[in-house]
Amino acid sequence: MTTSSESGDFEGQAFARASFRGATFRSCDLSGVTMRAVDANGLDIDGHDIPFGSLFVNGVDVVPLVEAELNRRYPGRELQHAETPDGLRAGWVAAQAAWAAVVAETPVELRDARVDDEWSLTQTLRHMVLVTDAWLRGGIMRIEQPFHEIGQIFSSAERMGFDMTIFRTDEPSFDEIMAARAERQQMVTDFLADVTPELLAEERDNPWDRGGDWHPTVGDCVRVILEEEWAHLRYAQRDLALLR
Repeated sequence: MTTSSESGDFEGQAFARASFRGATFRSCDLSGVTMRAVDANGLDIDGHDIPFGSLFVNGVDVVPLVEAELNRRYPGRELQHAETPDGLRAGWVAAQAAWAAVVAETPVELRDARVDDEWSLTQTLRHMVLVTDAWLRGGIMRIEQPFHEIGQIFSSAERMGFDMTIFRTDEPSFDEIMAARAERQQMVTDFLADVTPELLAEERDNPWDRGGDWHPTVGDCVRVILEEEWAHLRYAQRDLALLR
């Protein structure tokens, strides 16, 4: 029998001779967890923030190794950290070419298919519209209400008090999604076409926390877009491989 729990604080606790075989941990804080003498055969870890920290396996920080392998698999991915206009432009071109290939290769019957609670390809494409809206239109351009109605927002947004009435509640067609996606892609392309180092260095507010302490630069906002593009591309490919 499968059971689930959406709450629980186990901070600082120790588990000895316990079985977590087949367990799923989703949106859990596992930072600083120590595992000793564990059977980790088939352990599958996937986390967006892993590249920004460390992950030790048998005393070796494997994060640099994982990043190098992902960059090998996705040519141009390393440019998500670019600091120059030319580097960011090249990174954007590479990410969009990779996305175009995935969309073209996905059979129609798999566009809306899902693996467990993960987003489908169409939902992921809608989320990429929202990512562009948040960081380009909201963060960089400072548009007060930057979001397209077709965008797909993260599940916790409503609990955070986000105005969900912005978004459509019906299911848009694939053609509608692709039209909105293409429009937002072109916005990024046009912005990067003549961006200068001086503009990239300008500070902006965090579009998700305008009163917060972090004030990203314009370049940071572009890099977040690129990071999101590559991360969600990988998620989509991961799930599509399981569905085929």
